[in-house]
Amino acid sequence: MTSASDLPRTETRARLAVALGLVVLCIEGYDLFILGAVGPSLLSFPDWHATSSTLGLLGSVTALGMPLGSIGAGWAGDLYGRRLPMLVALAWLSLAMLLSAAAGSLAVFTATRFATGIGLGALIPLVTAYVSEAATPARRSTQVGIALTGVAVGGIVSGLVAQALLPEWDFRTLFLFGVVPLVLLPVVWRTVPTGGTDRPVAGDAAQPGPVQDGELPSTNRLARLLAPAYRRATLLYWTATFTGLVIVYGAGTWLPTLMVKAGYDVSSSLEFSMAFNTGAVVGIIGAGLIADRGFLKSATVVSFLLAAVAMIVLSTPQPRPVLLLASAIAGHGALGTQSLINLIVARGYPAHLRGTGLGFSLGVGRLGAIVGPSYLSAVTVLITWQKAGFYAFVVPALLGAAVTALLRTTRRAHDTQPTAKSAAGAVG
Repeated sequence: MTSASDLPRTETRARLAVALGLVVLCIEGYDLFILGAVGPSLLSFPDWHATSSTLGLLGSVTALGMPLGSIGAGWAGDLYGRRLPMLVALAWLSLAMLLSAAAGSLAVFTATRFATGIGLGALIPLVTAYVSEAATPARRSTQVGIALTGVAVGGIVSGLVAQALLPEWDFRTLFLFGVVPLVLLPVVWRTVPTGGTDRPVAGDAAQPGPVQDGELPSTNRLARLLAPAYRRATLLYWTATFTGLVIVYGAGTWLPTLMVKAGYDVSSSLEFSMAFNTGAVVGIIGAGLIADRGFLKSATVVSFLLAAVAMIVLSTPQPRPVLLLASAIAGHGALGTQSLINLIVARGYPAHLRGTGLGFSLGVGRLGAIVGPSYLSAVTVLITWQKAGFYAFVVPALLGAAVTALLRTTRRAHDTQPTAKSAAGAVG
């Protein structure tokens, strides 16, 4: 148990971790949503002759690299600590974004988007594990949630930049934001510990120790995730993450374009995109507060359902304030829901498997990120009904709600104790 003298140090460490995690994920969110923000300008770029199918392909190619980054970074984070993989991921992401800015052809741009996806895939499992381990136990969900709002904040920044510069500027200029990760490298070096877990705490199930009931005595981390103790939860985590990322990456790539097709100009569509991300920020923090009171699963199910309702409302001719509100709710239903799923996964594994569990959940679930943009592209091409793109989001939202409802989670008693680190939950 942490002594009273350790509490200020624990709080300081938690705040630093939350702040750094938020900034790192802001970079991820910027790149995630910048492709959607520049979508209309890219489609009208005369030299590349891009089509709606091209936009879907670019989104899917970006997502194709993400499983490699997620699985590799999660695994490396548990073996070598969070610092080194995070440094490598940020440097890789910076280089890929700068190459996107310099791309002279659609083929080169597509290749740089695949490379960017590898870096993006690595960041969320590393940041989620790092902040979860540094967080104050009684406020873990809220603090991890605040860090995860960085994705939505980055989306807001990308919308503001795109609104200010497009269509007058070359859309590739917006990828020069890739220089920012280089600035963060010394900060990560000084702030993130080399170790993958905090110091052991008596009675903490999150610490490495004897094999738990039903857990394979194997050094193969994937085999341990699929051991009887975790198998059911692991498969449900993967499915929930898949559905969540279909919504996130489908909306991130297609929301502005869908709004343009619905009759709004580029400026208006970017306003909806910013409302989308603002709703995600507010929703993630609010849901984190609810989750810290024992309602994490319920908050996640409701968030999936809100995504479905919001997309239906967005497809209808409502007054502008109503549509902006619906876009904000959709943002929480997409980004907010995925952040809640990440919290569930972080709570579901002990610390020595947390990075690997998050990495594989996001890695396998990234198939949803690959499918999402192309799925929306296929729907908009094959179905001429103007509302089809919005209704395409309803199916994965309902499936995600159903899968999350099947999860069984319990809250361990020691999670509420003021220890330096305690398990935030366990598989039921």
